[in-house]
Amino acid sequence: MDLFSRSWAALRTTVAYLSDEDFGRPSGCAGWLVRDLVCHLIIDAQDVLITLVTPADAEPTRDEVTYWETADVQPNGEHPLDALTVRLAAAYEEPRLLKFHLDDVGSAAGRAAELADPAVCVGTRGHVITTGDYLRAYVLEWTLHHLDLIAQLPDAPRPPEECLARSRTMLERIAGTALPAEWSDADALLIATGRREPSDAERAALTGAAAKLPIFLQ
Repeated sequence: MDLFSRSWAALRTTVAYLSDEDFGRPSGCAGWLVRDLVCHLIIDAQDVLITLVTPADAEPTRDEVTYWETADVQPNGEHPLDALTVRLAAAYEEPRLLKFHLDDVGSAAGRAAELADPAVCVGTRGHVITTGDYLRAYVLEWTLHHLDLIAQLPDAPRPPEECLARSRTMLERIAGTALPAEWSDADALLIATGRREPSDAERAALTGAAAKLPIFLQ
C-alpha cells in the first residue's frame, strides 16, 4: 500500500510539472495525447474512490495479479470508452483545468487509500478483491501510465525505481514468465506490454514463454 501512495504521488507530481504545450504531445497510449491520458487518470482516481467505498460481503475472487485481464490486440484509442475520454479531455479546453481536477480528485483518492483497511473486501469490475490487493494492482496501473505520460518527455520526472521494480515483478507473474534480466525495469514494462518494439538483440533474448509477448492489459 505504501507503493500505491508513492507511485500515485509521483504520477500526479509529474502531471503538475508539465507545460501547457506538453499536453498536446503524443502519450505512450496509442491514439491518446497527454491531455487524454491525464483525463483518464482523473477517471481512474474516481474509480479508486468508488471502489474503496464499495464493501463486498463475500470471499475474494481476484487478487493483485488476477485483477488484470489481457486482450489479444493493443488498444488503439478507437474503443467507444477510449474515444469518450478524448472528447472529455477536449471539453476541459485548458490544461490548468485538467491539472486542477486531477489534483483535487487525485488527492482525495490518495487520502482514501491511506485510510483504507487492506483486509476489507471490496467490489470492482464485477469481482471481489481485498483492498490491499486492489491498491497493489494499481501500482502497475500508475507506473505504466507514468511511463506513458513521459514517452515524449525525456526530461520529465520518472516513476520511482521501487515502483518500476514492483511493477515488473507483477507483470512477470501476469505473463507467467520471467523477462530478460539484462533489461531495465522500464524497458521490460514497455516491451512486454507492447508499448515499445524490441530491438533485434532484445528480441533474441526472448525465449520460451516470453517469446509470446507482448501482452495487452485491461
